[in-house]
Amino acid sequence: MEQPRLVPIRLDNYKPLREMVFESLREAIIQGRLKPGERLMEIQMADEMGVSRTPIREAIRKLELEGFVVMIPRKGAYVSGISVKDIVDVFEVRAALEALAAGLAAERVTDKELEELERSLVQISELSDKADLDAIVETDTNFHELIYKACRNERLVQIVTHLKEQIQRFRTTSLAQPGRSKNALGEHRAIVEAISDRNVDMAQLLAREHVENAEQSLLNALREAKD
Repeated sequence: MEQPRLVPIRLDNYKPLREMVFESLREAIIQGRLKPGERLMEIQMADEMGVSRTPIREAIRKLELEGFVVMIPRKGAYVSGISVKDIVDVFEVRAALEALAAGLAAERVTDKELEELERSLVQISELSDKADLDAIVETDTNFHELIYKACRNERLVQIVTHLKEQIQRFRTTSLAQPGRSKNALGEHRAIVEAISDRNVDMAQLLAREHVENAEQSLLNALREAKD
């Protein structure tokens, strides 16, 4: 069953309404329910979400600051596109960070953390044959966060967190490509094996290759969308 573009805001949350609207719209963009280049119509979105135009307008301004929305004079707000330069810039940084994190994890990982990584692989494997993209993205995200945790470098984690929303948007698009989730699973297994073997150089190499493969999948998707 196709997921709706936007869902009504539920008021059983302690967060301010404007924050819930912002997070809901950002999630819709990351998951591709609001497409790049799509115009954001305040009245329509307010109706779909069951709110007034004011929190919608505030959310759009915040999304613009985070790069998810572009404002075009006399035309309105549009979901920002994904450019090749955006992809290359983010993935250059991510490849370096993932390689560093995997190398440090190979030095510092605990037996309990290795068990968590192995369990994460099982979860990803169980989902690889299913069409539940949201669950696949969630487990993939969790896998990488386990490696960040095992690297024990708080500054690295802070930098990754700063890029998190952009990485998540790209991750969703990449994993949506046919065959990518299964390929990613094999790459994850190889990374965990290297970390388990305490092979720092191999863990770094495999983590970098994994990110480069995800980047290539995303670039291919971008080319296909333009054809």
